[in-house]
Amino acid sequence: MDADSRLKSLAERQWRDYRSGRPGIAFAEPGLALTLSEAYGVQAEVARLRCAAGDAIAGYKVGCIGAGVVEQFGMAGPIRALLFRSELRASGAEIRYEDHVNLAIEGEMAIRIGAGGAVAAAFPVIELHNFVFRAARKTLAELVANNGINAGVVVPHHLTETPNSRWVDARKLSVDINGRTVDSGALWPFPGGPEESVAWLRSSLSLQDRALASGDLVLTGTPLGLYPVKPDDHVVVKVDGEAHVDCFIT
Repeated sequence: MDADSRLKSLAERQWRDYRSGRPGIAFAEPGLALTLSEAYGVQAEVARLRCAAGDAIAGYKVGCIGAGVVEQFGMAGPIRALLFRSELRASGAEIRYEDHVNLAIEGEMAIRIGAGGAVAAAFPVIELHNFVFRAARKTLAELVANNGINAGVVVPHHLTETPNSRWVDARKLSVDINGRTVDSGALWPFPGGPEESVAWLRSSLSLQDRALASGDLVLTGTPLGLYPVKPDDHVVVKVDGEAHVDCFIT
């Protein structure tokens, strides 16, 4: 089997396994090894299959950059992944634990791309994950081929038109689970703020002849950690102590 056929076959398996509730199970096989470039190729082919099945790309995420996640994963990005329309949830949503594998959450800031590629709006979100690595050793290739282990985003639709200027003087992003703050830190993972995340993402996408479009949702990455959750948990993300987005694990 040539390289292209091998990657296409792996992508078909990845999409099939994701739908059956076993994301990334192929990486449990010791013989599977991918370069980072090949992993992005698998990610793109899975996205093509997914869109052909009726879904649509809603935007992108930048990941594996915050100190908390880098320490948890034992590797550093940045990496990029895709967001899908079918997995966007409204603030206050009930998230079914059994629909995920080791469900975990991150609190982070997201932006909406406007005309000319500018940052049109910014707001906090909750990112959902299937927090599982199958290989004996974690690699960026496995993370990328599994679409950054993203499993959806909880979005505060009442804030999606909020200009970034609202957050200029904000100091602390925090995550509460069941009324207890489990992590807090700066709003943006890069010193250049959301514009630096967007600049990196735009450069990375250009390697596959892709580009950001007006209306795209972009998760800019988080300096905080990733936290497993369980049924009956209530997750709230705050900025400077004010709650902005939440979800319930059922």
